[in-house]
Amino acid sequence: MKELELERIIITQEEIHKRVAGLGAQITEDYKDKDLFVIGILKGASVFMSDLIREIKTPLEIDFMSLKSYGASTKTSGVVRMLRDLDQDISGRDVLVVEDIVDTGLTLSYLKESLLVRKPASLKICTFLDKPSRRKVELEPDYCGVVIDDVFVVGYGLDYNEKGRELPYIAELKQ
Repeated sequence: MKELELERIIITQEEIHKRVAGLGAQITEDYKDKDLFVIGILKGASVFMSDLIREIKTPLEIDFMSLKSYGASTKTSGVVRMLRDLDQDISGRDVLVVEDIVDTGLTLSYLKESLLVRKPASLKICTFLDKPSRRKVELEPDYCGVVIDDVFVVGYGLDYNEKGRELPYIAELKQ
C-alpha cells in the first residue's frame, strides 16, 4: 500500500485544538437554552465533530448523514448522492451541521435544501476548513475554523481516496 506524499503541514495539531476550543465556546454561547441537534457529515467530519462536541458545554443530541461527491479524485464530481440519512426527526430543532471542509459548496447547498424541507427551528453550518476561492454556489458557513487556499488537504478526518484521515494535523497533498 503506497503512502501519501505530503507537501507540507498547514495546520498543526496544537492549532487545531485551539481553534476547535474556540468554536466550541462560541457555539456554547449561541445555543445556550436551545434544543441543539448536531449532524455530522460522514466520514470526514467525524474526527472534528468528536472533538467539537466535547467543547460544547450545553446539552445536545447527535446524528450522522453521509453524502458523496468526490470518489477517488481530488476534484468534486458535481453530483451529490445521499448515502445515509438521519435516524431522527429534526422539525422544530435547532440544527447545527458539522462538516470537515466547504469547497465548491455544492454538497452543503444540496444538504441545506434537503434539511430545510424538514422544518428545523434553525439551521446553521459549522466547518473546520473553508475554501471560498472554489465556491460555485452562494454559501457561507456560520462557524468556520480556518480559511485555506485552494490546495488539496488531508488529515484530521480529511482523506484522499480514503487515506490520511488518521493524521493529527492538516497537510497539503503533493500533486
